[in-house]
Parts: sequence; C-alpha cells; structure tokens
Amino acid sequence: MAISLVKGQKISLVKESGGASLAKISMGLGWDAAKRKPKGIIGAIFGGKQPDSIDLDASCVLFDADKNMVDAVWFRQLKSKDGSIRHTGDNLTGDGDGDDESIIVDLDKVPANVQALVFTVNSFRGQTFQEVDNAFCRLVNLSDNQEIARYTLTGGGNYTGYIMAKVYRHHGEWKMAALGEPSDGQTFNDMLPQITATL
Repeated sequence: MAISLVKGQKISLVKESGGASLAKISMGLGWDAAKRKPKGIIGAIFGGKQPDSIDLDASCVLFDADKNMVDAVWFRQLKSKDGSIRHTGDNLTGDGDGDDESIIVDLDKVPANVQALVFTVNSFRGQTFQEVDNAFCRLVNLSDNQEIARYTLTGGGNYTGYIMAKVYRHHGEWKMAALGEPSDGQTFNDMLPQITATL
C-alpha cells in the first residue's frame, strides 16, 4: 500500500516496495486547472466559469555528490544524456485523470556519480498554483505497477514552481524525500539555487 507523504518525510524505496525488485520507477505528476469563481450576476446565475488550461512541466535534475548539476530531463530534453531517465512528453493542459506527465527512471542505469534526482514542477505560462487543483506527484514501481508513495500538494499559493521530491542514494540504497518547497520560475533553471539548497 502506498505511503501518503507529508512535507519533509523520508522513506526507503527498497523497504516501501515490499521487497519487490526496484529497478525502474516512474515519477508521475498530475494536476487540474482550478474552476474560477463566477463574476457578476450573470456568472452567479450560470455557474462557475470554465478553467483555463494550465501548462505545468515536470523536470528531473541530476546532481553529483558535490551538488553540481550533471544533467536535466525536461520538456526540451526528454532523455538524459546517459539514457537512464526519460520524460514521456509535455502535457499542455492538465486534462484527463491520472498522471499528466511522467518521468521514468531506470535506477540500475543511473551513473554512479549521480547522487540525487530532484523532481520539480513549473508553470510555464506563469500561472500561479492558486489556479491549480489536485496537484500531486507519485512514485510507481514499474516492475509491478504498484504505487510506492504519493505526495499531494495542498494550499495552492502565489508561486509558479515547486520542488516536489528528491530521490537520492544513501548507504547503498535509494531513498525518497517529499520536499514541497514553493518557488518561482517558469523552468527548473530559474530555481536552481533553491533546488541545490535542498541537497
């Protein structure tokens, strides 16, 4: 059964996978555009306005032990240079249920010099998270398609980015920490100083 993470919580991925082989994982990101409140008498009569589409972007930034950025996987580079991490593609609206964007990580192929993978989400058009509902990231073990952990983003906020979670090596095993750090930036590049501070 998946763990519902709270901000700052850390878990061992090996233990939470229930002993199942943990070679390939997916970090899924989902969201919906928030319904806007109706304006004026006409709006009140005919109900809420349809929400605008929201273009959130999931990214994975790779770091070495010295906190240097090694690589990044995002909508402008859908695969890491070493081939161990792959983005499934850019969702421009948040329409549909389930994961709107996914980043697949082949843990066994992540180079030994990479110590941490930080997953971020950004609003490319600059819409804030006050306009977003039901945002979450979840980690799935792709060997059995079981959800290991889920972090639900609550509270919205006047921000355009979030540092969602970190998957990192610790004493020979992979662990995950729910970060949930609000930030500003339309791409992960805008947030690099704050991302590095989480390492």
